[in-house]
Amino acid sequence: MDESDERRAWLIALRTPGLGPGGLRERLAAAAGDIGTVVERLRACPAPLGEAARAWLARPDEARLAADLAWLDAPGHRLLRCTDADFPPQLEHIPQPPAALFVAGDAGLLLYPQVAIVGARSASSSGLAHARAFAGTLAQAGFVITSGMADGIDGAAHLAALEAGAMTLAVMGTGPDRVYPRKHHVLARRIAGQGALISEFPPGTPARADHFPRRNRIIAGLALGTLVVEAGLQSGSLITARLAGEQGREVFALPGSIHNPLARGCHRLIRDGARLVESAAEIIETLAPAARMLGAELAARLEPADAGETPRQAAAEATEKRPVAYAAWQKSPEYRHLLAEIGHDSATMDELVQRTGQPAAVLASMLLMLELEGRIEALPGNRYQRLPAGAASR
Repeated sequence: MDESDERRAWLIALRTPGLGPGGLRERLAAAAGDIGTVVERLRACPAPLGEAARAWLARPDEARLAADLAWLDAPGHRLLRCTDADFPPQLEHIPQPPAALFVAGDAGLLLYPQVAIVGARSASSSGLAHARAFAGTLAQAGFVITSGMADGIDGAAHLAALEAGAMTLAVMGTGPDRVYPRKHHVLARRIAGQGALISEFPPGTPARADHFPRRNRIIAGLALGTLVVEAGLQSGSLITARLAGEQGREVFALPGSIHNPLARGCHRLIRDGARLVESAAEIIETLAPAARMLGAELAARLEPADAGETPRQAAAEATEKRPVAYAAWQKSPEYRHLLAEIGHDSATMDELVQRTGQPAAVLASMLLMLELEGRIEALPGNRYQRLPAGAASR
């Protein structure tokens, strides 16, 4: 099956009523990943999915499929399938993982270490300021900022990452060609140019209330941790946080005034075990080990395959060899100075602030990069230890 036929088969399967991502994945597993075989088997036995599926499979809407294919043919657009070697591995471990994602922008960013920042749509001015500050610092530290492009906290986090010249991902509750809310059309274009818009819904899909909880599981699944800035007790952000916790990811929450109703959701999260945070540096320190592990997988997926190796075989072998190489310390005198000031004995963050003259937030970002590179190791008590020169290649 050539690429054109394969894309068409995927679109037919993704639009089959009643199939869903779980059903499609089950059938892909039974067909050894061959989407053509999946569609043939669906057409041979559509009854379990109902009359709507039978009608669609017998006579797909050619105009709709043509529109889908036209969207995919546009520059920077892609259908990222669960059978692709660069499908984000962190999504394989969530409930009902998507079978495919429509991506406008750089699909490779889905493999990078991410922090989700979510919160109230009707956020306060201080909440918006907190979202911008945390997103800017985390983005400068090398994390991709992921959110849902909603009004309020989501939009503020995306915009702060863009203004920092960093990368941001927006997971949508509509098709990838629809923008909700409509006021975010300019923001969506900027995100697609400096990050990616992501949706499991085909082009043309309008906003529906039940789409957003489904969207939230992908936000939580992509990110190493989720930060809730402001949220009422009925906020959809609490769903994202709950899903993140159920998926074994870190959940962070900002405390607020007891008189602010938008702080009550965060306070509930903290009572239920979320980490209370007051600075982005705390998030960076907590997520650094997980970021390094994901970085290793990213490096593996970017490693050229030897002749005869499949991408997944090459990834498995490269993961054993080395972590991701940011190499920022090699190019920057500030990074070399920091590495020298750590010396051969461990040093605390406070000691490094005094020795380098750099603010703690800046140092936290630099230390994360050095840890990702395998040049230092984070120790208990907020201490950092240089590693031997050969440790990065172990």
